[in-house]
Amino acid sequence: MEKKNLERELNVYLANLNVLYTKLHNYHWNVSGLGFFELHTQYENFYNQTSLDLDQVAEVLLSLGYTPMASMKEYLSVATIKEREAKKISTKDSVKEVSEDFKVMLKSSKEILELAEEEKVQAVIDMAAAFIGNYEKTLWMLRAYLD
Repeated sequence: MEKKNLERELNVYLANLNVLYTKLHNYHWNVSGLGFFELHTQYENFYNQTSLDLDQVAEVLLSLGYTPMASMKEYLSVATIKEREAKKISTKDSVKEVSEDFKVMLKSSKEILELAEEEKVQAVIDMAAAFIGNYEKTLWMLRAYLD
């Protein structure tokens, strides 16, 4: 098995954030049904936060002397989060799909934290720990929304 590399994993994370950013717009525009007003606003909050996160990841890559991916072609070639067709989706189904993507991001954040701890890269440790806390809280809120 190939040894995980911090630069590669951060770029995969960046790619996933970019795909997620687009998907969150898709949900924002195409969600329909009971709870629309709440979710329409919440998806905007999510994509605004994702925009900040992707900028932070890219800048951390640069600060470490790495080159962040910066094209859709590159993102789609490595992203583990998949695009979603632009079509209407119910509020409940959209929350389930967003939750699955956030679980991917949480798992990836934990893997990056572990790599950063092994390599003693404090900026990445701090960033990944913050991402973990954010995704854990958000996933709890999404579960509560579905109850």
